[in-house]
Amino acid sequence: MSMFTDIEPVAARAIPVILLLDTSGSMRADDKIDVLNDSVAEMIRELATVDAGHGSIKLTLITFGGDAAQVLQKNVPAGEIKFTPLVAAGRTPMGQALTLARQLVEDREEVPARAYRPTIALVSDGLPVPGLTDELDALISSERGSKASRFALAIGADADRDVLAKFASGGDVKEASESAEIRNFLQWVTNTVTQVTLSIFEADVNPQSLSDESIQRLQQDDAF
Repeated sequence: MSMFTDIEPVAARAIPVILLLDTSGSMRADDKIDVLNDSVAEMIRELATVDAGHGSIKLTLITFGGDAAQVLQKNVPAGEIKFTPLVAAGRTPMGQALTLARQLVEDREEVPARAYRPTIALVSDGLPVPGLTDELDALISSERGSKASRFALAIGADADRDVLAKFASGGDVKEASESAEIRNFLQWVTNTVTQVTLSIFEADVNPQSLSDESIQRLQQDDAF
């Protein structure tokens, strides 16, 4: 019998990716919800390919539309996600989505201390339900939420850019003047996570050669 028989393999360090997706009624206009569905499905496929069965990229999908936000998938390996197209309806309870995201990143069983910094991407096209200030402040000032790389996309003229700028790391809000540009944003987020992942799995990738500051932030050891 091998002396290593009883040794448990060390789990790969998790790379958490959290999508906060607006599914309010206004997302039905101009095919925005259809483009969002196609873009999220494409993102999942690409992350699953990059992860290549390692189980490191953990994806969480949180939607906010109607009367409440909900977690559709939580910390699921990218290759195991079963994505069902989203349906748009109702108001924009973004604050609840921010609370769910904060609860997840602050949960040390869901996101262990050795995990890489989470990527949180927020997509919205309208005005949130009033009263989200406390929930937004709680996320961006929390111990771990403040360390996450937070990206935001404003779709169209009605998106609340003040809220999105406060959410986004460095106040950098990406713009989508038309629904087709939703895909560009999620592709950009995918590329960021991909470069982080490849720098972990491939020894010949030099993290210092990656120019995007957000990529280097994600790679920092002992993030939590």
